[in-house]
Parts: sequence; C-alpha cells; structure tokens
Amino acid sequence: MAEVDGPVTSEAMARTMQTNPVVIRRIMSGLRDQGFVRSEKGHGGGWTIARDLGSITLLDVYRALGEPEPFAMGHRTEAPGCAVEQAVNAALESAFQDAEALLLARFQTVTLAQLSMDFHARLTAAGCTTLNLENTHDA
Repeated sequence: MAEVDGPVTSEAMARTMQTNPVVIRRIMSGLRDQGFVRSEKGHGGGWTIARDLGSITLLDVYRALGEPEPFAMGHRTEAPGCAVEQAVNAALESAFQDAEALLLARFQTVTLAQLSMDFHARLTAAGCTTLNLENTHDA
C-alpha cells in the first residue's frame, strides 16, 4: 500500500500475494482495529496506511493479527499418556519458549519503514522501477 498513490483493494492485494481477498480482508481488519490502516468504501475505495511506517514494528503487526502461533512445529498430542511423548514435549517446551522470545524481541526491532527500504533495494536490484499493483476499488 505504501508503494501506490491512493487506496488499494483487497482483490488487488490478494492477486499480488496469490491468496484470497477474504484472507486479506481478515488481516486488514486486525490492522485497522489497531489504527495501522484505514478502509474507504465505495467507488475509489480500498485500504490505505494510517500511520507512519517507521512507527509500526513487526511486533505491532504480530499483536494486531492476534499473536498467531509463530512455529508450525509444536507439541505432539496423539498419545497424551505416553511417557516418551511427555518427555519430548517437556524438552521442546523450553526450546520453543526461548525461540519465541528471541523472535518477538527481533520483531520489536524491525519497522515497516525498514522493510519498505529493503523492498525498494530489491526492486532496484531486480531492475524494476515500479510495482505493478492493479488498483481496483472495493474496501
């Protein structure tokens, strides 16, 4: 959204991210609830950024999205009474807690402005001068 002038629709973002507009709207509503984005309805509507990118960290976004489980791998619960499963889960618990704490600490240090600068550097390195994000309107 920071790359285009004016609102960007859920459909346009979904095409760019190769997902469904409903997924985008769900994500965006969490960000809107925290004041990071705005939505405008009607012709010419869509999503816009509501705050300076330098004031939003990845931790802010993570929290706005409901603090989803950061790791796909987790405890096994196929046989909760199994002593082996219990031992493995106990051993992994500390490692998962340490890894999550480290990840969230890193999230706190990365702003969306930093990501935007990296994005621009990668576009330039790839020989692109603009982002082709079709701007149809819907909010």
